Amino acid sequence: MFFLHLVALFEINNSTELLPGIKLGYKIYDSCASVTVATHVAFQLSNGEDPMIQTGHNCSNVGVVTGVIGESGSTPSIGMSCIFGPFNIPLLKRANFTQNGYHVSFDANGDPVASYDVVNWQKSESGDIELVTVGYYDASLPKGQEFHIYKNLTWLDGNTKVPVSVCSESCPPGTRKVLQKGKPICCYDCIPCPEGEISNMTDSPDCFPCPREFWPNAERDACFPKPVEFLSFDEVLSIILAVFSVSGAFLAVITGMLFYHHRTTPIVRANNSELSFLLLFSLTLCFLCSLTFIGAPSEWSCMLRHTAFGITFVLCISCVLGKTIVVLMAFKATLPGSNTMKWFGPVQQRMTVMSVTLIQVLICIIWLVVSPPFPVKNLTTYKEKIILECALGSAVGFWAVLGYIGLLAVFCFVLAVLARKLPDNFNEAKMITFSMLIFCAVWITFIPAYVSSPGKFTVAVEIFAILASSFGLILCIFAPKCFIILFQPEKNTRKYLMNKNPM
Repeated sequence: MFFLHLVALFEINNSTELLPGIKLGYKIYDSCASVTVATHVAFQLSNGEDPMIQTGHNCSNVGVVTGVIGESGSTPSIGMSCIFGPFNIPLLKRANFTQNGYHVSFDANGDPVASYDVVNWQKSESGDIELVTVGYYDASLPKGQEFHIYKNLTWLDGNTKVPVSVCSESCPPGTRKVLQKGKPICCYDCIPCPEGEISNMTDSPDCFPCPREFWPNAERDACFPKPVEFLSFDEVLSIILAVFSVSGAFLAVITGMLFYHHRTTPIVRANNSELSFLLLFSLTLCFLCSLTFIGAPSEWSCMLRHTAFGITFVLCISCVLGKTIVVLMAFKATLPGSNTMKWFGPVQQRMTVMSVTLIQVLICIIWLVVSPPFPVKNLTTYKEKIILECALGSAVGFWAVLGYIGLLAVFCFVLAVLARKLPDNFNEAKMITFSMLIFCAVWITFIPAYVSSPGKFTVAVEIFAILASSFGLILCIFAPKCFIILFQPEKNTRKYLMNKNPM
């Protein structure tokens, strides 16, 4: 700084053009980078002492302080200006010259006219960053001539006349600018927006998140509504499940028609044909209730699918339970002096089925009144899409419905196991045992699969459990009898029925 001041003084004093007839002297103080020393010198200049001014010609004269050049540091200079300011130191004010290509002048207030070097950071062939001066700006020049261009540039805007930096290319939408550490401000990296966020303008300093029900496109420069996912009827998985559902219901109806046609034969009458027809009816409803799980959830479908499933399955199990009890009572009735069948005749069987099913109906009513299932948009399982599903409402109600079905199935399974070795040519107890074994196995494996399956596959798992257990019941209990009716009619006689195996 000291050397630059001397060079400037010598240049002015030796020039006949810059300040003709005026010689500038100087007095240099060393502030030692101390604010205290700098303010002390400022007070010394301001208290009226006449300093000795060095003119550069090895002579000493008394001069007038016409201006002060501040410290190289801003803090001491600010302290000096606060001192000099009040003194108006002048600068079952008159200068106007050009030197070395730079124009120097002052306005009417003695302030220097704004002038700036226009620079551009460029990347060299070797990959290093270098500073290139491309021109300067001088506000004192006539309008339109303020810019003096040393090199040809591509301008971003003809009005602002800011040159395009070639250190880093502009960041496109979908990215944000991150300054490179230790590099000029025009050197930065373009970082892709994080998941769920976008930037929709060039050289965006930040990315911003999309609303909850929106998601960025692949370029991450716009937000679009998230796709809504549910088990719709036009999906391959839904079509397969619907085909099995309708096929199962059709199979139950055909079996019912076959039994009705042969309703007077011993094999149909052997184990309470009324319970058999009621079981086939409930199985038909079980197959069809799985269709309520397909399609977009609504308030009525969410309430219907769980309650219909719970009631129809309890109706099924209660019929199987009644058939199991009939097998046990029928065996005891054959013992000498036994009259047990009068305690579990057709009236008692109907009452058992109705009372057991009524309990499930009451559970479902309480569930629907207190906190029924309802449709909800699941935004947490997947970030990029919305799962439209049925919330359980009251989880206690849902597990109470399932728990009651499981309790009846286990009770029926235990009774069937006890009756499996009783003499019966139609193997009624054995078939009930197999059907209950399949039923319990399906629903035991359903629970972990239901909890861990995401999105629409939760519904698919529940439909699969309904269909698998329904097919297990109809095939184990009715398939052997249908086979005898159709292909072994000689066994469908009272003689064959009464020809019981010894215990």
